[in-house]
Amino acid sequence: MSYPSKHLLAIEGLEPPHIADLLDLAESYALLNRSGKTQRDLLKGRTLINLFFEDSTRTRTSFELAGKRLGADVINMSVSTSSVNKGETLLDTASTLNAMQCDLLVIRHAQSGAPALLSQKVDAAVINAGDGTHEHPTQALLDALTIRRHKGSLQGLVVAICGDIAHSRVARSNIHLLTTMGSRVRVVGPPTLIPADAARLGVEVFHDMKAGLKDADVVMMLRLQRERMSGGLVPSAREFFRFYGLDAEKLAVAKPDSIVMHPGPMNRGVEIDSAIADHPTRSVIGEQVEMGVACRMAVLDVLARRLPRNR
Repeated sequence: MSYPSKHLLAIEGLEPPHIADLLDLAESYALLNRSGKTQRDLLKGRTLINLFFEDSTRTRTSFELAGKRLGADVINMSVSTSSVNKGETLLDTASTLNAMQCDLLVIRHAQSGAPALLSQKVDAAVINAGDGTHEHPTQALLDALTIRRHKGSLQGLVVAICGDIAHSRVARSNIHLLTTMGSRVRVVGPPTLIPADAARLGVEVFHDMKAGLKDADVVMMLRLQRERMSGGLVPSAREFFRFYGLDAEKLAVAKPDSIVMHPGPMNRGVEIDSAIADHPTRSVIGEQVEMGVACRMAVLDVLARRLPRNR
């Protein structure tokens, strides 16, 4: 493996060979998982701690499952009942985790940069499971793996990322990964939900849904993150769906074999129509969840290889 770092904090900065190697390894784990086999000795004796300062179902559960399938001792720390909730600082938490001799630390935090700060203070390999509006690297990896399985390659694909771009760490990680791997990325949404500097990321910006979806290979919808919004950045849910929600009429302008994605959780009838979300051939939303376990197994595997054995 050519992965260059002790941690996985972001997609930005990774080169195509690093990403390709991670995706290839994740593909092997996807096949292994479907066969019903496991590798429960790979991380035997290693400790994986999931430290989630924000609610999560898919990401936390898939990291837990990935760790257990590789044989790690997995601990889920409940922040709501931990010392963190009693006023302990992040650096104090880092000191505590170091004393526990944790090997792999998965962290989700509301503040951008929290995983990077923690990585400077702990001996463990740190994996960013989402920090503020910054990045969510393993989500981008599982999205890329899902796309590659359906399209064969990421090179030259037209990928439309639609909705709340401004508050989405998923969008940022996907933009970095897909542009690095040769895809043409479009971001589609109302001006209030598109960052002013979006074009600097190497993407095309559209405010009209049908124009942005024209001849797209992949349509990726995003959740409206109202918890990160200040003020009335969007009209009512009904109005948002009318102009920017994905339905059959809007999807009709994309390529006939285009696939539909959503990182979840979905707001049905706001970002996406149920008939599209549950479409038997166009929607790959369920497969994204499956690939999440495989990608997180690959990340845990790669980072564990760089850890000393005598911990």
